Amino acid sequence: MPRPRPPHLRHETTRHKRRVWYVRIGDGPRIRLKGDYGSDEFWMQYHAAVNGEHPVRHSKASAGSLAWLIERYRETGAWMDLSQATRRNRENHFKQVIKSAGHQPCKAITQATIIAAKDRRAHTPAQARNFLDAMRGLFKWAKQAQHVSIDPTIGVENPKRKKGPGFPVLTEADVEAFYKRWPLGTKERVWIDVLLFTGLRRGDAVVIGRQHVRDGVASLRTEKSQGRQITVTLPILPVLQRTLDAGPIGELAFICGSRGKPFTKEAFGTAFKEACVAAGIPNKSAHGCRKIGATRAAENGATVAELNALFGWSGTSMASLYTQAADRKRLASKAISKLQNETETNSAAPDQKVRRISRKEP
Repeated sequence: MPRPRPPHLRHETTRHKRRVWYVRIGDGPRIRLKGDYGSDEFWMQYHAAVNGEHPVRHSKASAGSLAWLIERYRETGAWMDLSQATRRNRENHFKQVIKSAGHQPCKAITQATIIAAKDRRAHTPAQARNFLDAMRGLFKWAKQAQHVSIDPTIGVENPKRKKGPGFPVLTEADVEAFYKRWPLGTKERVWIDVLLFTGLRRGDAVVIGRQHVRDGVASLRTEKSQGRQITVTLPILPVLQRTLDAGPIGELAFICGSRGKPFTKEAFGTAFKEACVAAGIPNKSAHGCRKIGATRAAENGATVAELNALFGWSGTSMASLYTQAADRKRLASKAISKLQNETETNSAAPDQKVRRISRKEP
């Protein structure tokens, strides 16, 4: 059977025998989709239209300007190889760059220019780092394409990351509270169980659906994993299957909002936080589910290789954080047990002696 067409997606054939696609929700306006059907650009425009977002429109720029360079970069394989989420993030920085300095000749951009722009974003180190990543990708390609002779981002240091525990982890008590507020048959229950029992990031969790599952096993190309995409294979556990059967789920993605509409990862992150607050769990996010999933797997004996396969990590650093923590917990449990036995043995004799002496007193 052919796969069902995504909701609100329609097409018509022009007088030139060309098929064009557009989105129309109910009796609303028709939103034309450009790009080849099935391409990343096509689906980015589709999701933007369905979620009421305005697609980025690019105007003509003077040849040799920074805005012109960015336009050329968007046409390359280097740009299209990036994940949708990465392109979306970098587009936000490019829009700011074009607005403030798009008219400047791209060859006039120096290392001092990049450092000054980074320093203007110093109050938000994450934004400064993302800005640098966007400019590095742009000028690395530009130098290879011989549009510039010098890459001005070389030698510019990343801002220091703020030290902290990171995203708060959901606890088992939090999961129980969430389940109590959102039982089987609610869309919120689908949200948390997809996160808990797949280990996917929110950007991948809002994408996975029926089309990715075959013979009880889901196969999905992840949005990103330390700068690159990885295909993960995930058996659908019985506990997750029960939740999916109870629904509600969307036509293309298990996770959906009102009336089965798909989410962007940003909108889903906000909705999940609101569901947590309604369950009496403040200051927790979708990423906390990924952390508790990794903790559960490690404490149940998952190896570094198994964690990497499940969560799409590479190397050993991320997986080792969880396996080492699990090992410390197991070792501490054994150690405290031994300490308790030794203490009881040493303390038992004096107590018994006191009792024997007390019996002799008149």
